[in-house]
Amino acid sequence: MAAETLKIKGMHCASCAAIIEKALIKTEGVRSAEVNFGTETAKVDFDSAKTSAKELSKKIEPLGYSFYVSTAEEMGMTEEEHAAHLGLSQSKDEKLRELAEMKKKISIAIPLSVVSIFSMSWEILSSFDILPGLPLLLSELLRYTIPVIAAYMLVVVGRPYLKGVYRFIRYGNANMDTLIGIGTSVAFLYSVIVTVFAETLSRFIDVSSTYYDVTIVVVAFITLGKYLEARSKIKTGDAIEKLLNLQAKTALVKRDGKEIEIPADQVRIGDLIIVKPAGRIPVDGVLVEGSSFVDESMVTGEPIPVEKKRGDSVVAGTMNTSGSFIFQAAKVGSETLLSHIIKMVEEAQGSKAPIQALADKISSVFVPVVLVISFLALALWLLIGSSILGFSSALSLGLVSFVGILVIACPCALGLATPTAIIVGVGKGAKEGILVKDAATLEKFYKVDTVVMDKTGTITKGRPELAGMKNFSKESDEKITSILASLENKSEHPISRAIVEYAREKNIKIEDVINFEIIKGKGVRGKIGKDEYFAGNSKLMEDLKLSFDKKSMEENTKKGKTPVILASAKGVIGVFMVEDSLKPEAAEAIRKLHNLGIKTIMLTGDDRNTAFYIASQVGIDEVFAEVLPEDKQNKIKELQEKNHIVAMAGDGVNDAPSLAQADVGIAMATGTDVAIESAGITLLHGDISKLVKAVHLSRITMRGIKQNLFWAFIYNIVGIPLAGGIFYPIFGWTISPIFAGLAMAFSSVSVVSNSLRLKAIKL
Repeated sequence: MAAETLKIKGMHCASCAAIIEKALIKTEGVRSAEVNFGTETAKVDFDSAKTSAKELSKKIEPLGYSFYVSTAEEMGMTEEEHAAHLGLSQSKDEKLRELAEMKKKISIAIPLSVVSIFSMSWEILSSFDILPGLPLLLSELLRYTIPVIAAYMLVVVGRPYLKGVYRFIRYGNANMDTLIGIGTSVAFLYSVIVTVFAETLSRFIDVSSTYYDVTIVVVAFITLGKYLEARSKIKTGDAIEKLLNLQAKTALVKRDGKEIEIPADQVRIGDLIIVKPAGRIPVDGVLVEGSSFVDESMVTGEPIPVEKKRGDSVVAGTMNTSGSFIFQAAKVGSETLLSHIIKMVEEAQGSKAPIQALADKISSVFVPVVLVISFLALALWLLIGSSILGFSSALSLGLVSFVGILVIACPCALGLATPTAIIVGVGKGAKEGILVKDAATLEKFYKVDTVVMDKTGTITKGRPELAGMKNFSKESDEKITSILASLENKSEHPISRAIVEYAREKNIKIEDVINFEIIKGKGVRGKIGKDEYFAGNSKLMEDLKLSFDKKSMEENTKKGKTPVILASAKGVIGVFMVEDSLKPEAAEAIRKLHNLGIKTIMLTGDDRNTAFYIASQVGIDEVFAEVLPEDKQNKIKELQEKNHIVAMAGDGVNDAPSLAQADVGIAMATGTDVAIESAGITLLHGDISKLVKAVHLSRITMRGIKQNLFWAFIYNIVGIPLAGGIFYPIFGWTISPIFAGLAMAFSSVSVVSNSLRLKAIKL
């Protein structure tokens, strides 16, 4: 099976998404298909042995759509880039070309519509004696010119709408173009018939009323609206474009003692790369020579350049601000952090939020229902209106209602309400170093009332340091440190790394360990030579039934230090105190979470006294300490059973089960380690202050979605009955198809504009 996200060409409204989905799902070999109108993409899961992207494109081409499917060579990309960004650049270029074509049409259509509006306005004003009648010469000129303009507008500018009518007749699939095409065609054809057969028809109807102006102005307004909508939609994807532009095109590499400049996609793992001042870093790696300050703002959201020295990690796409340095390539191509971010943002922007489900259901039946309502309105005007107003007036009002309903009905606003807000919200988050996995995560996070946090790496820096030790053996301090560091060298825990780093700094020997074992939630064991050793917490010592100075340890843990006890089967050899300092932003972040009405809980496997000390320093509401990994998951389950919506913030590795159990998992990523598999949200550089920003992000995005959906629903709920003339018998209210076209044209533009407004809101 193959799962691909394909860019779609030819989508005009939310109904298009439903049409494409139905066609794809009916295709042999396709297991599932999800089409997003906002991003104009289709996520298709298909059997590559039975079909392909090109074959799928052929299936939807008769319906007026196609996929952007091209080779890497055609797109000027490497095979790797092509696989990662299939259709992305071509789609953007194609969109810009479409915009240019639409602009040409508008530059002709708007002046022609002004002529029609001028003629129509003069006639209306002269009927109220505000203006004199049109001069005879001008009147005759317009009499013959207006039908020609209407024909041009319908056939040339309105060609996409006529195609929509054709596809409806040929395949039975209707979209927004179908509605506009039928409405403007009926107005034009009726006007032509009345003009040609005026003498014969004058005995039955009022032949002085024609609707050429409806065809002209509606086509102009709708085309203008589609142009503005398309231009606005391109702006919603600015975040992805900026991220793509961060990718360096070339790299200065040291090979065989020479400096050579090569394309960035040709860099290999292990290559030594030279970065000069103001140079962009082409791939991920580790600095081996020199030092500098690197601007990582576009990847992490942090505005202040970060100092980089030997041994530090550097990330593709970031900018060197001062000195020169050499780094060794560690991750290239699609494995770099920037590529991960781009992929994650693309997938999140193309995903659907659960709140979109109702709008999708309505959009799938919207056009057929509107067609039925429009014909029903015409029939009712003719059947009931004729007996009250007379056939001529009833026919005139019936046609106005018929065309008005078709023109004012707008599935676009419904289809754009959620995805445009998601695109902007996810892009805004990426700029701030907040990576959202999908739209559903953003919607869930909006409802979170409890945030559970791990201690190490979340509230504390996650870089513990050896703060002291007590030796209870006859061996030297160096010897017992060597034993402990040798054991801990096999573990990935931050405390273990702190001990190993201390040993290396002091040039203390690290021995080989055999029969090594991690004792979950308690410590480690292993043999060095013939002797077996244990290192861990008080629980491990109790299991081994070894005595230790509990009072002394409690005094240290109350000050936030974590004890690591080294022992053999004979007894305790020594106690090492490890200290992990608080993140400077932790206390402020917890305070802001409380202000947002969110409860905070610390869930850690560390010593109880240490945990309570750290919690008291930052203002955590509740603490669960000395908890095993499986117990963390159970604690989250307990909270969920009490109807709490829980977010879990952890390092994304040791806390994977808890992150998966929580309603929203938040990985505190550090360096280039992005734990995107088990977490719905990833906070780059492990910055807990971004957690507060992520809450704000979810809230402003969901607020934008709800505003968009409200106006989209209200617009159609009020607009369709008004255009149908339902208020005419009571208040005498109706709406001209011209104003209906204007309203419809700007309904979707207003939804996209409201979504773009989110960009300006500060997190």
